[in-house]
Amino acid sequence: MLLAISLGRAHGVLGVLGHVAILAIFAVPVTMGVAILKYRLYDIDRIISRTLAYAIVTGLLVGVYAGLVLLAQQVLKASSPVAVAASTLAAAALFSPVRRRVQHAVDRRFNRARYDAGQTVTAFAARLQDAVDLDAVRDDLARVVQAALQPAHITVWTAPRN
Repeated sequence: MLLAISLGRAHGVLGVLGHVAILAIFAVPVTMGVAILKYRLYDIDRIISRTLAYAIVTGLLVGVYAGLVLLAQQVLKASSPVAVAASTLAAAALFSPVRRRVQHAVDRRFNRARYDAGQTVTAFAARLQDAVDLDAVRDDLARVVQAALQPAHITVWTAPRN
């Protein structure tokens, strides 16, 4: 940004490049907004939570890898390809469990409403397997929809009994 401003004050070709750079910097958020609205990317929070989770996982695994390499080199007192290979395998083995736990924590923290709604629907599906009374199922469905989606009003239509 500072480079673009300083180039914008220059004359000639550098001045033109500076003005173009300033426009490009300000165009990025505008184009992101247009893309979100045009392509209906309203679930952008999901993309952000995934990005956050993978950034945390990457940081943790890089730290684990570096720590294991340094520890192995201190123990073996030499730079050994075996130490690097073992550290790489350990970091690779940790990827899936660490990703799962971090994603669960991020979802629980940042997507609380969606997380609670998912838990509510899962519990309803488990109760539905054992239900036989239509009135009880209808009432339970209305409670679950109210808890998960929080609509203004709920109407459940059922076929008339013969």
